[in-house]
Amino acid sequence: MKRLNLILSLGFLVLGIQSFAQTDKETTAKIVADKNYTFVANTALPMSNNDISRVLAMMPGSQSGSAINLTGSQYDVKVTKDSIVAYLPYFGRSFSAPMDPTQGGIRFTSKDFTYTESKNKKGLYTIQINTKDVKRENYRFTINISTNGYASLTASSVNKQPIVFNGYLDEPKKKD
Repeated sequence: MKRLNLILSLGFLVLGIQSFAQTDKETTAKIVADKNYTFVANTALPMSNNDISRVLAMMPGSQSGSAINLTGSQYDVKVTKDSIVAYLPYFGRSFSAPMDPTQGGIRFTSKDFTYTESKNKKGLYTIQINTKDVKRENYRFTINISTNGYASLTASSVNKQPIVFNGYLDEPKKKD
């Protein structure tokens, strides 16, 4: 009887975990192969240094200043075959700031970029995107994607410390 309870409990646990997945394996493989998806950011993890940790620790609701919750915001990176559109916040040390305060964060549209995709034995994707035509600075995005659609994006550039975003892949909206 105990064994039956254990087997049933494990079965429900596996089904429960799979029901929380963002996409299934086929959908993830399809949108990555088509180069047509949106990375939606849920949390930001700035590179740790004392100055940033002190400022983030003073923010209301902050635990230790390590992760910043972005749930409910509209921060994302749209990837298509011919363009990359990024709209992400930036928390960290920037070595050159823009003159216009509305140009902060990681916001750009790129039509000239390199896109490299690889897949390991477990089915996890690693995508490297290097922009070439962004006016202020070019970025390198490294996106690690699991089979169920969860992803992490590392953004790095010459003028800013790297930052990591955790989130998920979303299918493009179908036009009616």
